Amino acid sequence: MRKQNKNKLALRAAGAAALAASVLFPLIAFAADGQATGIPYDVSYLWTRSKGGAFRYKEKVSRVLGPNVAKRLLVVKRRRYYGLIYDRDSSGKEAFKIARRHTKILRRKGLDGAAPLRSSRWAVIDGKPKLADQIVLSDVGATADLEVAIERHIKKLRRQGKLKPDEITAWSVYDFASGQKLVTINENKQLQAASMVKPFFALAYLHEVRYKRKKYTPHAKEMMRRMIQKSNNVATNWVLRELGGPHRVNQLLRANYPSIFKKTKITEYIPQGGRTYRNKASVHDYSRFLYALWRNDLPGSWEIKRLMKLPSGDRIFDGASKVPHGTIVYSKTGSTKHLCGDMGILVARGKDGKRYPYTIIGVIEKRIPHPNYTTWIRTRGKVIRDISSLIYERLARRHNLMRTTQTASAR
Repeated sequence: MRKQNKNKLALRAAGAAALAASVLFPLIAFAADGQATGIPYDVSYLWTRSKGGAFRYKEKVSRVLGPNVAKRLLVVKRRRYYGLIYDRDSSGKEAFKIARRHTKILRRKGLDGAAPLRSSRWAVIDGKPKLADQIVLSDVGATADLEVAIERHIKKLRRQGKLKPDEITAWSVYDFASGQKLVTINENKQLQAASMVKPFFALAYLHEVRYKRKKYTPHAKEMMRRMIQKSNNVATNWVLRELGGPHRVNQLLRANYPSIFKKTKITEYIPQGGRTYRNKASVHDYSRFLYALWRNDLPGSWEIKRLMKLPSGDRIFDGASKVPHGTIVYSKTGSTKHLCGDMGILVARGKDGKRYPYTIIGVIEKRIPHPNYTTWIRTRGKVIRDISSLIYERLARRHNLMRTTQTASAR
């Protein structure tokens, strides 16, 4: 009997080791492909067939590593095994460093070491889910009329003369928690893009990096940062030239991501003075891009999110009075004398400690330029901020989100 029990334990250990090997194998791909494969990584502490064992080990790891790590520990299931995961979605390089640091701490307390592994759509058994479709809804009716509320607000602004007849607005909201598109106003209309398409250029470059036609050198990384964080047009044109020009970028995006870029049209470099009016996209294209980005379905997803999260001015969080401090922001604005817009992902905090991400895109396009550009951009930016606040309030009722006052950027 003892021999049989030992054999069973040995088989379980071998199975856990085999599973760990299978999920850790993609790490080799990271090492081969280099830093910019676009593959996100988490940190793993345990694989076992014992569900109770996974929960008990979670308690031990939580006590050793502290509350900041504990709140992002997940008990997940893959096949017949339960795992303990630190939900990071970081680069492989960062995951290596975290795993090495945690291993030293854990082993001093007599626990096993940690290891990086490729992130996945984990079947979460316990913890703060990474994917919003695993979150239970609290009030579905709270957002049922969100689109109507936005349309009503826009009509009110038109009656008050705060939006002119030559101005068209387009809006989109996707709630990852429910898996529902909540707002689709003029979503498929092709509009001027301004700088809002710059994350598309980042995707095109990282696509070429993945297939080893480009290298993500320190210089390239800096130019990408300037393009996204600073909206620097010199850096943007450098990226476009490296990829063979606007038409080549347009072909690359349409050929490789046809389900996303259905109305996107890239035809020009950014002219001197930033007067870019010929590049176009639809709000639906931005929405599909952000959806794929959040799910890490795109080459360099983690890097694009890192760039879009860097501190910079935006219109969906900064100045949106109802969106509280602590909300995580990934965004890219666009501003010309014909366009005021922002597209991004807001990751709200629930009172239950979970994350509630949603996409929000707002675009206002004006046919006849306003005589005072500064005034026009400021007032239309306020329109986007007010609608972002309206959206947050509805989602807060639905998911019981935090409602603290806004005091600072959460990037």
